[in-house]
Amino acid sequence: MLKETQETVRKDWDTYFMDIAYMVSTRSRCPRRHVGAVLVQGKKLLGTAYNGAPMGVHDCLEAGCMIAEEIEVKLEGGKERVVKKQRCIRTIHAEQNLLLFTDRADREGSIVYVTDQPCWTCANMLANSGIVEIVYHRSYPKDSEKVAALMEQKGIVFRSLDQFDPPAQAQMEITL
Repeated sequence: MLKETQETVRKDWDTYFMDIAYMVSTRSRCPRRHVGAVLVQGKKLLGTAYNGAPMGVHDCLEAGCMIAEEIEVKLEGGKERVVKKQRCIRTIHAEQNLLLFTDRADREGSIVYVTDQPCWTCANMLANSGIVEIVYHRSYPKDSEKVAALMEQKGIVFRSLDQFDPPAQAQMEITL
């Protein structure tokens, strides 16, 4: 009989699936941020996706990022504040690719593990996808508050794995 040691203890399910999301993110060719997402139902992996240009189209490493600037008016303390955001519009987000390449029936009641907190657009899409939970690691401050509010309103469990350490092979420096 093998004696369990620190090295042989199994990872918990959250760590296991987030590790997979990070490894999936290594397929991304985005120079700003590698994002991976996995769809899970009942501990069964149903799909994976990462961010990148549409299939057959030059990606950001080949053609450069397509940066669009957006302006959002936020109400803080009764005063309006203008916030500028930059987004690459060449890239299809990991969550969007996950929804494109999985079936609605598989998404019903499922969990999405994603390396990064979803942006507003992805959050809206996920809110309508049939999933019941989103687990993410890195925050995305540009849309954080309104995404959390949307998930609460929809009744979707929305949680961060703050203490998670990504696999060494999948780590990258984030450019915002």
